[in-house]
Amino acid sequence: MTISPRDAGLKLLREHALIAGEVVTGAARIAVDDPATGEIIGHIPDLGVAETQKAIAAAVEAFPDWSRSDPHKRAAFLREWARLIDENTEGLGALMALENGKPFEEAKGEVAYANGFIKWFAGQAERLIGETQDSPLGHVILTFREAVGPCALITPWNFPAAMLTRKLGPAFAAGCTAVVKPASQTPFTALALAELAYQAGLPKGALSVITGDAATIGGALTSSPDIRKLSFTGSTPVGRKLAEQSAPTLKRVSMELGGAAPLIVFADADLDLAVAETIKGKFRNSGQTCVCPNRVYVEASVADEYATKLAAEVAKIPVGAAFEPGVKVGPLIEDKALDKVEDHLKRVRAAGGKVLTGGARHERGGRFFQPTVTLGGDDTLFREEETFGPLIPVFPFETEDEVLTKANDSEFGLASYLFTRDLDRAFRIGRRIEAGMCGVNTGLISTAVAPFGGVKSSGYGKEGSIHGIDEYVDIKAVTLALK
Repeated sequence: MTISPRDAGLKLLREHALIAGEVVTGAARIAVDDPATGEIIGHIPDLGVAETQKAIAAAVEAFPDWSRSDPHKRAAFLREWARLIDENTEGLGALMALENGKPFEEAKGEVAYANGFIKWFAGQAERLIGETQDSPLGHVILTFREAVGPCALITPWNFPAAMLTRKLGPAFAAGCTAVVKPASQTPFTALALAELAYQAGLPKGALSVITGDAATIGGALTSSPDIRKLSFTGSTPVGRKLAEQSAPTLKRVSMELGGAAPLIVFADADLDLAVAETIKGKFRNSGQTCVCPNRVYVEASVADEYATKLAAEVAKIPVGAAFEPGVKVGPLIEDKALDKVEDHLKRVRAAGGKVLTGGARHERGGRFFQPTVTLGGDDTLFREEETFGPLIPVFPFETEDEVLTKANDSEFGLASYLFTRDLDRAFRIGRRIEAGMCGVNTGLISTAVAPFGGVKSSGYGKEGSIHGIDEYVDIKAVTLALK
């Protein structure tokens, strides 16, 4: 008998936390709702310091055997985990759509994207190669890449699957154990993935998923000397706090923090392509991504044409709940997210910008907001704050130096985008722009094989690619005095 996608998602929903693979319910509970309706879809335990310390102890106990295991064995586990994720794509996508609100088809796409990291790092586990070098003292130096230790992984609500596998993939490949703290708005995807990991043969204790208050659990994780690595994806203020808390124990820390991505369109660009890619980059997850274009700069001679084309296409975007056919933009995650979009829109208007399409809460009510395009006004706000919603502000510019100055005049430097047919300009701007990533003639830059990470207040460290596993290993040198 065929079940609906929604029921397939609910079948994977688990209203508990996991400590060393064991179910933990807890007395206090946190409600998790469907952003499209506000309906409560389940509850999770509100755990605290004691449970977090128990999870850390389990990770410490499991670490020696797991870190010393054959890397090919770890690769085989990752491939089996990936197989189970593939088998459960429909259910995982539906579960994510329920708790996050993103369209079901988009959620299934995220599951595939997330699984790409598991598959990629399965291969990387088999390539933890070292080096040999002759020493000027007449010795031979051998280097080994060894697991850094038990890890704390703190993930956000906007990509509940991908942000988890982007961290767990390299951690497990390197031989690390992990304690995961998922966002309380979207915990069920992480719990379902963890359950599949144990089904795939992960050793007991190698993974725990702790739910509850972020500050309480984060404080316990960062203060523990047994946690040797912290990876966090989230806001810059929280990242600063976690880095400060991790300093006394000198943990290895990597941070993927906020962004205010510029997208630049030059007059020689293919405007139809630029419009299509702007929409792809901006409206994933209803604009609630750290790499989506936060401010669009268009050369003045084509600014009106680009903005008109963009507004016409944005006006066609179907808005609705996750399982409605053809939906491309869903609700925002919480009520205060709508307040922020409204505030940014109000400030654009106050600065002289005009709304070309959208510009208000959606007639559906609830947490839905109209996909919106504005033209003109002051870009200062969008250099300083992420809108994290379906608003694209467009600003004209005159010269290359002017737009580079504006693009770089921000404390953030995560993603950036550039549209031009001029290869020299593409290389010139791509190198001069202050961002960890730059997409040229594309609005989609994230993949398991590409290094992901920012500069300045957008954080440090890389996820994905051949470099991602380096965040989870130490380099050990063994010097041999040969006779």
